[in-house]
Amino acid sequence: MARPTKWRKIENVPAIAYFVPSEKEIAEIPENILKLEELEAIRLKDLEGLEQSECADKMEVSRPTFQRILLSAREKIADSLISGKTIHIEGGNFTQNICPVRCLECGKEWMESFEKLNAIKDGSYGCPDCGSKNIACNHSCRGKLGRGNCWRHGKCNQ
Repeated sequence: MARPTKWRKIENVPAIAYFVPSEKEIAEIPENILKLEELEAIRLKDLEGLEQSECADKMEVSRPTFQRILLSAREKIADSLISGKTIHIEGGNFTQNICPVRCLECGKEWMESFEKLNAIKDGSYGCPDCGSKNIACNHSCRGKLGRGNCWRHGKCNQ
């Protein structure tokens, strides 16, 4: 069985999800889908000018994984510029933070993405073992973007 894909940590979610060539008069322009983690790799390496190891650390992936993400992003951007394709930014396997959580019913502890934990507010997410909705941050919770803001309690001072 293949290993599950590790979440790629991103800091920036773009406000604009499409870039379209303005000179094309074609009704249906082909598109390249740029994943959010690919955009983050471009931002960190090419815009911020960080070293590859620093970029990989920020995204919490290995250096070879970061290199594969970056090459994929650059290939899609180059293809769009050369071939006049639309760039659509969406999807991927990303999170803005990975939080340690614990079930208060059965005691199970696990790591979960910030986005998935937000589903607790609407009651659609629970403990993977017992299904309980009674879930809490572990004391080491650094919250969204690691600034001490806890996804459930506001400020996490535990």
